[in-house]
Amino acid sequence: MTTDAPLPAPGREIRTLDELSPEQADAVSDLLAEAARSDGRQAVSEQGRLQLRGGQRAGVRHLLLTSGPVLVGYAQLEDTDPVEAPAAELVVHPAYRGQGHGRALGAALLAVTGKRLRVWAHGGKSAARHLAQVLGLSLFRELRQLRRPLAPLDIAEPVLPPGVTVRTFLPGEDDAAWLAVNRAAFAHHPEQGSLTQRDLDDRKAEPWFDPKGFFLAERDGELIGFHWTKVHAEEQLGEVYVVGIRPDAQGGGLGKALTAVGLRHLAAEALPTAMLYVDADNKAALAVYERMGFATHEVDLMYRTES
Repeated sequence: MTTDAPLPAPGREIRTLDELSPEQADAVSDLLAEAARSDGRQAVSEQGRLQLRGGQRAGVRHLLLTSGPVLVGYAQLEDTDPVEAPAAELVVHPAYRGQGHGRALGAALLAVTGKRLRVWAHGGKSAARHLAQVLGLSLFRELRQLRRPLAPLDIAEPVLPPGVTVRTFLPGEDDAAWLAVNRAAFAHHPEQGSLTQRDLDDRKAEPWFDPKGFFLAERDGELIGFHWTKVHAEEQLGEVYVVGIRPDAQGGGLGKALTAVGLRHLAAEALPTAMLYVDADNKAALAVYERMGFATHEVDLMYRTES
């Protein structure tokens, strides 16, 4: 299904697509790369970038804004949360900003969703905050990026709970068990807890994927927790990508121990800095990470309609 929704501006057109052709995906990737070079960070999340290719995905739509023959703006809309409003990310090419294209994309998103919308503003820049205000959106979520140096690594040797052992992920063999634990650990967090085999395969196919940095905790032969690390090679930055503990194994210090295992691995890779993301309202997690030497580096803000 394709819908065309021209907006009243000379040469501007917005198309809403259920999937992108390889050529369209390449054009969007180029736009995102140019914006990232200008802004110092990505405007669309890793999940959103993975969803550019591979055909149609349930609940995902792409908005392409062109001015004449040039792709100058892009938005991705994901409507997979059974409770919350559809979530969007958007970007305008740096050379075409200040011409109303961001507002046009925002208005198109509101029209497509019936004015029931959530929008991410990565980095919380003032222009994004202003656009949210113009669109009538209110702030309701703050995601913090924390960082800490890895040298010196002043973290004690991890102490695992009794009977727990740690090994690394075996692609293909551990997929189903990991998906089940991830689903249970993040039942309250639809973005992470809803990951499917396709989502896992997407990440396994990425250049950064390294099972040596994907740690699994087992007790009596059953997977009960994990710490998946990630290396951003170009930035020389290690990431606490995701730490998850099965609900019946929480509260015994396993999360802290697995975090330490992953940080020690990243330090052994000679990376100078580690980063992670945590919601600002997750006070318990923030306290744990701050005690481990992390401090806020920047924030991502999410805005939503009141309805």
